Amino acid sequence: MTSDFSIWASLPVPTLIIAPDEGILDINSAAEGFLNVSSKSVKGVPVWDLIAVNDPLEAAFERARTTNTPLFVNDVDVGSGERAPMQSDLQVAPLVGHPGHMILMISPRELAGRMTQNHSVKSAAKSAIGMAEMLAHEIKNPLAGITGAAQLLSMNLSPQDLELTDLIVEESRRIVKLLGQVEQFGNLSAPDFQPVNVHDVLDKARRSALLGFGAHMKIIEDYDPSLPMAQGDPDQLLQVILNLLKNASEASNGAPGTIRLHSYFEHSFRLRRSDGSGQSLPLQVEVIDDGPGLPEAIKGDVFDPFVSGRENGTGLGLALVSKIISDHHGWISVTSVPGKTVFRISLPRAPITPEQAPPKEN
Repeated sequence: MTSDFSIWASLPVPTLIIAPDEGILDINSAAEGFLNVSSKSVKGVPVWDLIAVNDPLEAAFERARTTNTPLFVNDVDVGSGERAPMQSDLQVAPLVGHPGHMILMISPRELAGRMTQNHSVKSAAKSAIGMAEMLAHEIKNPLAGITGAAQLLSMNLSPQDLELTDLIVEESRRIVKLLGQVEQFGNLSAPDFQPVNVHDVLDKARRSALLGFGAHMKIIEDYDPSLPMAQGDPDQLLQVILNLLKNASEASNGAPGTIRLHSYFEHSFRLRRSDGSGQSLPLQVEVIDDGPGLPEAIKGDVFDPFVSGRENGTGLGLALVSKIISDHHGWISVTSVPGKTVFRISLPRAPITPEQAPPKEN
């Protein structure tokens, strides 16, 4: 109906045309990417068979059709059989000139203005890390003196007093380890950009996890075999996946659990940056676990330095992950409910070389 018009294909948000019988007449390219389906495959499919919403909308949708008025629904989880739910706003309106037909627009929260919203947070985090690096450098020297003095004292103490000096040495070493992690932020070199097979990175991280911290977990591979190469630093991306796997493994508190590594291509995913420019990030990697979920108090701050949901956690692992992904001009987000936590990484595609380019038509 509307696919002959260029404006239909140019709409930046997933949009569907719904017939009076609630069958899908057409979807635009943004909707194809969001729902991971083709427009041909869903024509005639009842809209509520394709789209899953965590709120009963059928009655409200029908009222909007009957009264010929628009409908706005905010903060609902929208997904399909092909993709995980994403918090979104919905807009429904009658299609002018076509009685009974409705247009449904989905506005995912993650796809619009996220860099702008978080620019001040990232700037504050960068300043905090810089201050922490300076303090770490200044503290390590006197801390080494304290450790040495405690070790000297222990040579002439009774067994009862040795417990105190052992405690001083143990805690001092723990602080030194923490300071080393803080300094890692400043010492992390710029990414060595090159084409990266994301699945190779995921496989290395998976094998390493199963041999160590994730031995009690089941890690499932759910890969898109046609995924193109990403643009990134393979060593730094490996560090990111290992950190996410470690977090997911520790969230189970030693109990058996399942982690799913999911990759897919979403050609419509674009990130709007604070300067108004756009960045295409079509390669998606998700680390999904079935643990208890993130504590409500820290859900919005898990990528900030020194924020942790675990006792004695440093709160630096996810902050480092965020920094690496930011240096890769990518994006990382998280959604979490009890029984399902999804860390989603979005990365740019590696440039296509002349050898990979399709042949020109004569």
